[in-house]
Amino acid sequence: MRGGSGEAAADAGAPAGGVGTEGSLSPEAAAEAAKLLPFLAPGARADLQEAAAGHVLALTGSGPGRTLLAGQAALLRALVELAAAAAPAPAPAPARDAARALVNLAADPSLHESLLAAAPGLPARLLGRALDPQWPWAEEAAAVLANLSREPAPCASLMEALTAAEPGEAGLERLVRALCTPGYNARAPLHYLGPVLSNLSQRPAARAFLLDRDRCVVQRLLPLTQYPDSTVRRGGVVGTLRNCCFEHRHHEWLLGPEVDILPFLLLPLAGPEDFSEEEMERLPVDLQYLPPDKQRESDADIRKMLIEAIMLLTATAPGRQQVRDQGAYLILRELHSWEPESDVRGTCEKLIQVLIGDEPERGMENLLEVQVPEAVERQLQELDRQEQEQCLREQQERELSPEPQAEGAAPT
Repeated sequence: MRGGSGEAAADAGAPAGGVGTEGSLSPEAAAEAAKLLPFLAPGARADLQEAAAGHVLALTGSGPGRTLLAGQAALLRALVELAAAAAPAPAPAPARDAARALVNLAADPSLHESLLAAAPGLPARLLGRALDPQWPWAEEAAAVLANLSREPAPCASLMEALTAAEPGEAGLERLVRALCTPGYNARAPLHYLGPVLSNLSQRPAARAFLLDRDRCVVQRLLPLTQYPDSTVRRGGVVGTLRNCCFEHRHHEWLLGPEVDILPFLLLPLAGPEDFSEEEMERLPVDLQYLPPDKQRESDADIRKMLIEAIMLLTATAPGRQQVRDQGAYLILRELHSWEPESDVRGTCEKLIQVLIGDEPERGMENLLEVQVPEAVERQLQELDRQEQEQCLREQQERELSPEPQAEGAAPT
C-alpha cells in the first residue's frame, strides 16, 4: 500500500563553496560546517544566525552536503531548535531557512535515522508547528513530516505523536480539521498535510479513525479531490481515500448514500463527453450534463490513484454491482480513449475488464482475499514487468523526439 505523497523539496539554491568537481565535499567544507554550530544557537547575533542558516540550507542542496550534515548530531539539533523554537521566535529568515533545510534533509530516506537519532522528538515538535494556526513556517513543517512519513519508522513515530496529543481532541482530528479548513493558517497554505495524511493512512489505526462512521472524516475529505489550487493537497487526499478503500468491510458504507464516494472518484476522471440520453440516465447526477469545458485531472499519478481506488471498491461482488450500476464504465471508456499515459491506460483497462468480465466462481467473490497460485502470480509479475518496460520505452521516445516547433516561431 503506497502513501501516495509527493516528495517535498525546498529551494536550496546552489551549494555553498567547497563542493569538489566530483561532487564530494572538501575537508575544508566539512571544517567550515562544524564552525556553524555557535551561530545557529539561540541568542546568536541575528545577522550571523541568518548567514549560518543560509549556508546550511545551501549545503542541503547537494547529496554530499546532506551527508555531511547528517553526521553532525549537534548541528542537526541546533537546526531543529532554530526551525521550531518557541516564542520569542528567532529572526524570520534564519527560522525559515532552518525549516527548509530540514525539508531537504528529510527528503533523503537514508538520512532519516541520523535525523531522528539527533532529534528523537522531531515528529512531535514539527506536528505542533504544522498545526499551529499562527506559525509562519507551518508549510515547511508539514513538508518535513510528509517526507519523513514516507518511511515506516518515522511514520510510526508521527502516529505516536498524534495519539499522544493533548486530551479533548484527537491528533488526527486536528490534522484533518487543518487540512479541510480554508485559511486555517493565514500565512501557510498547509498543502503538505495532504501527503502526511496519505502516508499515515497506510497504518491500520489511522484508517480506523478515518473510517469511523461517527466522525464523518471521509465525507469532509471528498470535496478536496477537486481542489483546484494544489496538486500536492489533491494527491494526498486521493491517496488517503485510496488507502481507505483497502478496507473492504467498509465498501458498502463508502458506496452507499451516507458517503457516496464513487461520484467523487469518477468526476475528476470525466471529460466533456456528450453521452446519449440513455447513457446519461445511468450516471450519478453529479456526472450528468457536464460543461463542454470540463477538464480531467491533469496529474497522471492522481488519475491512476483514482482508478486504483475504484478498483479496490470492486473487490467484492456487491461493490462491483454498485460500481456498475452507477455508470462507471461509461466514464472509464472515455478516459481510456483519451488517456495519454500508457501505465494509467493499462490500469484503466484492468478496471474495465473487472466491470465487463464474468463474475468469479463461487468462493472467490472477494478479490482482496483470493489466494493467487504461485504460477499465476509469476505470470502477473512478468506482465507487470513488460508493461513497465513498455512505459519506459514510450517515455524515452517522447524525451528523444524533437519538440514540435510552433508555426511562425524562430528556430533556436
